[in-house]
Amino acid sequence: MSTAELAVSYAALILADDGVEVTADKLQTILTAAKIQEVEPIWTTLFAKALEGKDVKDLLTNVGSGGAPAAAAAAGGVAAEAAPAEAAEEKEEEKEESDEDMGFGLFD
Repeated sequence: MSTAELAVSYAALILADDGVEVTADKLQTILTAAKIQEVEPIWTTLFAKALEGKDVKDLLTNVGSGGAPAAAAAAGGVAAEAAPAEAAEEKEEEKEESDEDMGFGLFD
């Protein structure tokens, strides 16, 4: 990630934290106040358009959520009941594999 992208990302987070709408002008104002001059105007415009009408705080809290539960719920009741059990088994298997991959074992 470039310095410009990082600076605009932080500026967008500042605006979202204050509950202010993210616009290109407001992003540029924050960057100017922070004396960050190497940011091209295209970055503020891109970020403003990407975040237009979205709640940035909501985006941050849902970063780790996947689409599997929504897909399972749409598939029907039986699939919705089976999906959590399968997901738990997969996570358990992944954990076991990762322990072995790192060379840590009970009897090593």
